[in-house]
Amino acid sequence: MSALLVGYARCSTRGQDLRAQKSALRQAGVAADRIYTDVGYSGRSTDRPGLHLALAAAREGDTLVVTKLDHLGRSILDLHRIANQLTDKGVRLSWSGTTYNPADPAGRLFFSMLAAFAEFESDIIRSRTIEGMAEARRQGRIPGRKSKLTRLQQRRLYEDYESGNYTAAELMEMYPLKRSALYATIQRERECRDLAGVTDASFGEAPRVG
Repeated sequence: MSALLVGYARCSTRGQDLRAQKSALRQAGVAADRIYTDVGYSGRSTDRPGLHLALAAAREGDTLVVTKLDHLGRSILDLHRIANQLTDKGVRLSWSGTTYNPADPAGRLFFSMLAAFAEFESDIIRSRTIEGMAEARRQGRIPGRKSKLTRLQQRRLYEDYESGNYTAAELMEMYPLKRSALYATIQRERECRDLAGVTDASFGEAPRVG
């Protein structure tokens, strides 16, 4: 079986667009049906279904292609783990026209530096997000009233909202909340997720329902 290119693209918020990444991957020679994606997943999360599929699809001799290394991950440890997993399978890793060669000391150093920069940028964004939220709360711009829902209900409400399968009226019936409380709870959960798993530098508004 001939070697294949497997593509992976990711963005951390559902309002962002993967078209640029997909276009770049196709220009790099990756077939459209060999591109796996994750939307709304932080690079710090290891539980990404699209990434799992991409890693499973890449076989010995294949190459996993990403447009930027930080799309693959935002943690030094995770990036090294993924790179080692690929190496053990005999799969090459390529980003921005660079192919990782674990046998080359300079290549390993360059990879480690990029991984460190990706994590550092992630930490900076986290710090700025926390500072921005604290300032917004001081100015009364972020609802501070405690949700009537449990943490589990709040997570499920957010996921139902993001799925786009329900209207605002349906969500208000499923979760006994007024419209204002509904959106306040969704915003609160989004903030919690942004802090738990750092979003990338480009932020986007999630699509509204209703």
